[in-house]
Amino acid sequence: MRSARSVPLLATLLLLGLVLTPATARSAPAAPTPVAANGQLKVCGTKLCNQQGKTIQLRGMSTHGLQWYSQCVTNGSLNALATDWKADVLRASMYIQEDGYETDPRRFTDLVHSAIERATARGMYVIVDWHMLDPGDPHHNLARAKTFFSEITQRHRDKNNLLYEIANEPSGVSWSRIKSYAEQLIPVIRAKDPDTPILVGTRAWSSLGVSEGADESEVVGNPVNAANIMYTFHFYAYSHRDEYLRTLARAADRIPVFVTEFGTQNYAGEGANDFAMSQRYLDLLAAKKISWVNWNFSDDHRSGAVFKQGTCAGNGPWTGTSSLKPAGVWIRDRVSTPDDF
Repeated sequence: MRSARSVPLLATLLLLGLVLTPATARSAPAAPTPVAANGQLKVCGTKLCNQQGKTIQLRGMSTHGLQWYSQCVTNGSLNALATDWKADVLRASMYIQEDGYETDPRRFTDLVHSAIERATARGMYVIVDWHMLDPGDPHHNLARAKTFFSEITQRHRDKNNLLYEIANEPSGVSWSRIKSYAEQLIPVIRAKDPDTPILVGTRAWSSLGVSEGADESEVVGNPVNAANIMYTFHFYAYSHRDEYLRTLARAADRIPVFVTEFGTQNYAGEGANDFAMSQRYLDLLAAKKISWVNWNFSDDHRSGAVFKQGTCAGNGPWTGTSSLKPAGVWIRDRVSTPDDF
């Protein structure tokens, strides 16, 4: 005979699928989550590899700035991202300026902690995005970055599903200046977390220098003095045309690259969608096994936000396509394409 206390416990276990009923016993086993399938990631040569050393390509979404759109990062929205969209990775985007981290370090660090825990619970990888944007010199925020990443690595160093993006979009500074920043911050991270891949922003808003008249050769010829790192590339398909695409193609054969942000619109994440150019980029990324993250998982009024305005305030619906803008419908289809793990 069950005790009175055992009944709600049994109901809870049934809800979570932790007790086999005749129906669940006959059902096919659930597919492993991205993290369960791949474990601790590492950089091998010019590629991102799983714990078995197999080259993989992660696909997922970036939040908008957590200071503005944390209401879009909920249990419901992340359930949909993990199970309906079948995303591999969430990028937690924490602006430093623009009413972000510098205004309340405790609050914004806790928002990142929360995003990490929620994504981890759903078996996704998490990019911790130190979203420096303006000013464009990452040294402006070096002391803050050391404080922030010291706490993040202390708390989460035993997890196997993180990546650290240490400078979102440097601009107006030389590659040597960005490299100097990375070589001062990386040892702080490595002191507590020796294994997590680190993503280094590149010159000219992470365009490998193209938006300021350079190209990938400055990084290829003068790489950051650190192991287990990748370099970031960002593109917005309506604005960033063939020169950017060719640069990315060349760079990916020489250095490890991760596309941590892209959109199907112009460089401001707004205006018309150019799905044809976007698909050219995604075809290249698939061919070269370059991981990517789309901007952005919010209901901002711009066309680059995947949800229609009011979706987050109304708490969904998160699944399906009824709440999605055209860019959201397009990118959901490409995030959820069956993986090759």
